[in-house]
Amino acid sequence: MDEAELLFTNILGCRRQDLYRNKKAVLNKEQSVLLAGALKQRISGRPLQYILSQADFFGFQFKVTPDVLIPRPETEILVETAIKYARDKRAEVRILDIGTGSGCIAVSLAKLLPQARIFATDISVKALEVAGENARLHNVIDKINFSCADLFPSCDSPYDLIVSNPPYIASGEIEQLQLEVRQEPRLALSAGIDGLDFYHKIIPQAGGYLKTNGYLLMEIGFGQRKKIEKIFQNSPNFEIIEIIKDYSGIDRIMVAKNG
Repeated sequence: MDEAELLFTNILGCRRQDLYRNKKAVLNKEQSVLLAGALKQRISGRPLQYILSQADFFGFQFKVTPDVLIPRPETEILVETAIKYARDKRAEVRILDIGTGSGCIAVSLAKLLPQARIFATDISVKALEVAGENARLHNVIDKINFSCADLFPSCDSPYDLIVSNPPYIASGEIEQLQLEVRQEPRLALSAGIDGLDFYHKIIPQAGGYLKTNGYLLMEIGFGQRKKIEKIFQNSPNFEIIEIIKDYSGIDRIMVAKNG
């Protein structure tokens, strides 16, 4: 569904096919005002997802606000990969989602993995409020423990999987991004001079939070593979076992096993 279709179906409260079945339909005054306001915001560079307060991810609909990163299709690959590795485990699977944002990863995993117990952290209290709303919306609030933390929670219990889509944009590149991307929270985008700050923080610590033979799955940015591989080389507990490309053929998901 393109942007125009999303906008009209949301304002009219109808399905996509209804837009084309009744081509002579006329907007009422309230709908006209809503559409004009939405178009004005969109022209100014505000992302459509923030205008509609919703985004689709992995076939589910999530609430989004300017306090959270807008879920992207590439991150769906991270969820698919986590499901694949979680299904190797027969008993209850404990999964930690670092930097949960809207909760799209945590909620999707909770819905699709009946045997999973999800733990999700974020440093932003406002982001956690949005994630909690999404968990309630999808009836999985009882399967997810949300906590405000700088990366890792205070809980010492080891996890089977750790997943993360951390910020990975170099600080000097932020102003070069598209206007609508710059509307998203800097906290969820910027990651230091080279974009690797969070890999330097997460990778050396993750082994202490993972069970033996547990997995660390991370989304990575364009051209970062070699540098992140070096960070893993300095963390001898880990062995990189898979690197998955996204829909554009870019290295996007890195999977490492804790030895």
